[in-house]
Amino acid sequence: MNSNKITALLFFLCVTVFGQQKITVDEIYTGAFRAKGMDELQSMKNTNQYTVLNSDRATKSMQIDLYDFATLKKVSNLIDTKNYKELADGIDSYTFDDSEKEILIACHSNKIFRHSFTADYFLYDIAAKTLTKLFDFQVQEPTFSPDGTKIAYAKENNLYVYDIASKKSTAVTTDGKKNAIINGITDWVYEEEFAFVRAFDWSKDSKKLAYIRFDESAVPEFSMSIFQKSLYPTVETFKYPKAGEKNSLVSLHLYNVDSKALINVDLGKYNDFYIPRIEWTNDANVLSAKVVNRHQDNLDLLFVDGTTGAAKVVFNETEKGYIDYIDTDNLTFLKDNSFIWTSEKDGFNHIYLYDKTGKLKTQITKGNWEVTSYYGFDEKTKTIFYQSTENGSINRDVYRIGLDGKNKVRLSKNTGTNAATFSPNFQFFINTFSSASQPTIYTLNESKTGKEIQVIENNQALAAKLGGYNLPSKEFFVLKTAKGNELNAWMIKPKDFDASKKYPVFMYQYSGPGSQQVNNDWNGADDYWFMMLAQQGYIVACIDGRGTGFKGADFKKVTQKELGKYEVEDQIDAAKVIGSYPYVDASRIGIFGWSYGGFMASNCIFQGADVFKMAIAVAPVTNWRFYDSIYTERYMQTPQENASGYDTNSPINHVEKLKGKFLLIHGSGDDNVHVQNSMQMMEALIQANKQFDSQIYPDKNHGIYGGKTRIQLYTKMTNFIKENL
Repeated sequence: MNSNKITALLFFLCVTVFGQQKITVDEIYTGAFRAKGMDELQSMKNTNQYTVLNSDRATKSMQIDLYDFATLKKVSNLIDTKNYKELADGIDSYTFDDSEKEILIACHSNKIFRHSFTADYFLYDIAAKTLTKLFDFQVQEPTFSPDGTKIAYAKENNLYVYDIASKKSTAVTTDGKKNAIINGITDWVYEEEFAFVRAFDWSKDSKKLAYIRFDESAVPEFSMSIFQKSLYPTVETFKYPKAGEKNSLVSLHLYNVDSKALINVDLGKYNDFYIPRIEWTNDANVLSAKVVNRHQDNLDLLFVDGTTGAAKVVFNETEKGYIDYIDTDNLTFLKDNSFIWTSEKDGFNHIYLYDKTGKLKTQITKGNWEVTSYYGFDEKTKTIFYQSTENGSINRDVYRIGLDGKNKVRLSKNTGTNAATFSPNFQFFINTFSSASQPTIYTLNESKTGKEIQVIENNQALAAKLGGYNLPSKEFFVLKTAKGNELNAWMIKPKDFDASKKYPVFMYQYSGPGSQQVNNDWNGADDYWFMMLAQQGYIVACIDGRGTGFKGADFKKVTQKELGKYEVEDQIDAAKVIGSYPYVDASRIGIFGWSYGGFMASNCIFQGADVFKMAIAVAPVTNWRFYDSIYTERYMQTPQENASGYDTNSPINHVEKLKGKFLLIHGSGDDNVHVQNSMQMMEALIQANKQFDSQIYPDKNHGIYGGKTRIQLYTKMTNFIKENL
């Protein structure tokens, strides 16, 4: 046999072998297919540069490196942990002072809830290369004053100001007490649902500190047993306001750093309200605060006088359902204190410009699509940069537009999910792009036309590795139900799909208000698992039903006061449509979901008992009475006002309809969706004499991870699917 034939045979054998490679759960959840990224990417403010937190496996060290936006070349290494024994365990996060001459470095972080943590903090002087540990104790949210002379921080529910020169701390508050009073840090429900922890802010002249105080004394407590720390289980108790229960009483305060005087802001006209954001304006003596009523359908933007504490309403917004202001910090002040704001008031989320008195100047963006991120405003060119769904609700693109709403330019060129980090002068941006078929690519682009200048990272090695697995692809389409509802969907078919065969279908969804699972993005571990199931002969499908996001307010808010009604209806109707496909075995359709998706999967196997053969529910809400006030009441009002909305759509009240196989999974240490949800449903299933499978993960939170937990969890779910579908 000649050499050419030998080479050809070897090539054929390699392709055959690699084509048969199968993804395994172990590979997925040990990170074998993890894409490379740019960790802790931060754009500088004073120079046209950015920083990235890099790791060196050879020396087991970490570096904060400085790069030039225009050339992508490394300018300098700001700090290398190998030179400082205090940082031997690495850097968790870092922040610069306004002058960008000093860095606050966090390490040895100890997680509290979803966003909050305590950590050891070091102050690093870049020029002198000196590293100073700030305290002999861990603190929360240390923040430089704008002039860089002080650091405000929180410790054990109190707020302090640390003077860098004298190395002395001054207590701003002294009444902080666990499960009673919190100063400057959010309570559990604010952190989870308003997505912030630092409830204090420096004035622009560094003379004042504004903060929110939480009196959670009357909030009911929730307790969790911790099983693995000691011989006898310990109990973790924290304040958790369930729907309809008492919330923290919040108040707003101003502290004068020089005089140490404290001013209470008069919010006496409000009752049972939230303060989801505070921020000093560009006027050093004017604080802005958002105040929202408990139903979250009425929002006031207040301007507070920093000297007197007097507050006036500058702007008011109301909605018939709820105001969706949670996921984006949608307020930006310009130099003259006019402000940019995003709103759904025309039915889609768009950008508006108001003058400093709250008078509307112009609606900057408009159309049947959503602005999904606001990136910034270039004062020099009067240009706004943003991300939106203009290229279809499953895609994201980066745009620029004039402050007058004219001269719009699409800056991203590839169809999929694009996001941007802009240089301080808005001349360049780092574009992060991925799609369902393309791992994340980072490129440098100029911001006038979006022209690509250079590739930073294309994850080519990962793409080549995945090529050996001959993976199936994700197909996007619009599914129309018998009732005429048009829903975004995707489907993954086996690579050797044969339309003459009948395949089982495994459906995945989340379905929560404003969410999206049908998106043209590289979704990592879950998608690998779905592809693994397709390799084993399953069709995997996902449908975003009514109530999900990025298709306008009407589509999203149709579920108001009826969470679980239309969403369940749409999943059952979608399963019926999929079951009618000639290549689908309609008797073998299953469904899976986590959290809200677990609530849905449970409802679907019960209410759609003749449609679904099996279901897996992970960490499900089983009655919205058990969930927190801010999230639940935004969509449902209180149980006292809407009892039928809570109970009619609770899976607990439909357990007697179960016919198929049901796997219920929960972490016992879930501070978010309490294991009480699953315990209550287990008891209901038991009393209905229904057989089911279950798994409790000791001390695991809502994410159910740590060690080999994810491997065991996904192996269990895989086996359940193979045995029952």
